[in-house]
Amino acid sequence: YGGDRSRKDALIDFGFRLPSAYDNRPLTFDEFYSRVGQKIFVSATPGDFEREKSSQIVEQVIRPTGLLDPEIIVKPTDGQIEDLISEINIRIERKERVLVTTLTKKMAESLTEFLDTHGIKVRYMHYDVDTIERMEIIRDLRLGEFDVLVGINLLREGLDIPEVSLVAILDADKEGFLRSETSLIQTIGRAARNADGQVIMYADSVTPSMEKAISETYRRREIQTAYNKEHHITPKTIKKDVRDIIEISTHADDKPKKRLSAREREALIVKLTAEMKAAAKILEFEHAAMLRDKIQKLREGK
Repeated sequence: YGGDRSRKDALIDFGFRLPSAYDNRPLTFDEFYSRVGQKIFVSATPGDFEREKSSQIVEQVIRPTGLLDPEIIVKPTDGQIEDLISEINIRIERKERVLVTTLTKKMAESLTEFLDTHGIKVRYMHYDVDTIERMEIIRDLRLGEFDVLVGINLLREGLDIPEVSLVAILDADKEGFLRSETSLIQTIGRAARNADGQVIMYADSVTPSMEKAISETYRRREIQTAYNKEHHITPKTIKKDVRDIIEISTHADDKPKKRLSAREREALIVKLTAEMKAAAKILEFEHAAMLRDKIQKLREGK
């Protein structure tokens, strides 16, 4: 509701919509909540609201294959790229894959280029890649066409890849929606499909978000380890077939884009800023990051 309202505020203020546009809107949260009866909240990272409203919380910590949540190591940023290359080469020798997450597009592109010059087969997954291309990239990573995937964030559908045994988080101590407790826990989970899963956080300090994410991960590991020991279970990497991409996608995005006036640009910035805040609030971090970059380009006049 908030994002829709903010977007229409801008459109109505600048004369692009009539005030009656307010009438066609989503329900507010209170309106929605008053209309539903019994409910079940399902989340890998439930928030305070869900915990407070729940009379009983059922955790699904144990995995059928005995997999543990990944081991987490915090390393200093000094010499981080050299250390990362060393860790990547270890995984390449074992025919495993690596995911690396950065905070900015520039750093992701620079890192991809640097790794490539060092003979590492690497790809960069940018935020505006479409669904079909994303699935093709994931398929190629799983097939070993390349060994390392770099991205601004890894909270996207389809990145639960069994072959990935290492997730490297650069600038882990930079607080923000891409390095919040929830975001870190979800990113850590990208290494949880492999029996040798490991996460390396490169940071010069341990933020409250890092501390909570690490603590929660090791709490789960203890439960999983105890269960495996009691039931004589040996963790096994998930076996998952690599599927071909058979869909054919057509896009209408190739139309020439109209140059915006200063007024239109300002209205769009206001609209996108509201959408960015709304996306971050509901944990749509990837979408929020994409909007952040679009806003920056608009401010630069691009």
